[in-house]
Amino acid sequence: MTRFALTLEYDGTPFFGLQRQATGPSVQQAVEEAAARVTGETVTLRAAGRTDTGVHALAMRAHLDIVKAIEPFRLMEALNAHLRPNPVAVLACEVVADDWHARFSCIGRAYEYRIANRRAPLTLEANRAWQVPQPLDAEAMHEAAQALVGTHDFTTFRSVQCQAASPVKTLDQISVRREQEHVIVAAAARSFLHHQVRSMVGCLALVGMGRWRIGQVAEALEARDRQALGLNAPPHGLYFMRAVYPGEG
Repeated sequence: MTRFALTLEYDGTPFFGLQRQATGPSVQQAVEEAAARVTGETVTLRAAGRTDTGVHALAMRAHLDIVKAIEPFRLMEALNAHLRPNPVAVLACEVVADDWHARFSCIGRAYEYRIANRRAPLTLEANRAWQVPQPLDAEAMHEAAQALVGTHDFTTFRSVQCQAASPVKTLDQISVRREQEHVIVAAAARSFLHHQVRSMVGCLALVGMGRWRIGQVAEALEARDRQALGLNAPPHGLYFMRAVYPGEG
């Protein structure tokens, strides 16, 4: 038995999330079915995160355990061939130690949220960014976001369906920057609550629109009440950017 670590890129638009679902297609199902065709084995994909319906990934880490003797490059090429036409690609594949785990060995996760701040309809970025037609003040959004950095009870920014044992998380970094007509929110932490990034982005967008004061983000955090949430941003602007593991740069 060999454990292979995969780096996955995918467009989440046609999927009901990463994790296998009884109600519709998932990234996990697509990769597992491709692996079964390559190896003739029933395999289970374990991933660093659980992205929701419509959420994308540029470098999701995952692993598979395979009995068949196969080189990493050949496995990657075969998986990519069998994944078509699903919008999922294996960017890298390597053999790892048997105790390496895509989820439990991970010590950091990073997301970016893309807002298309323009009035014209989205064409190339349809389902890949949240369109906000009102002008956004990215500097005000960045200032408001700094109240979220550190260890806090993030109940306000937590989905009611969240299964985490505690609402307390440590947000290592969050920034907001403008890139021409886009506003990008970047966040990094060891782990996140369900909907945490989308909920933070939604409230920051209210600041950017001038509908919330800068200090209201801190007030919403301190309320520790989901009813204090101003807005939950839609899933299609969210991207899983990277997972960090011990010993990796």
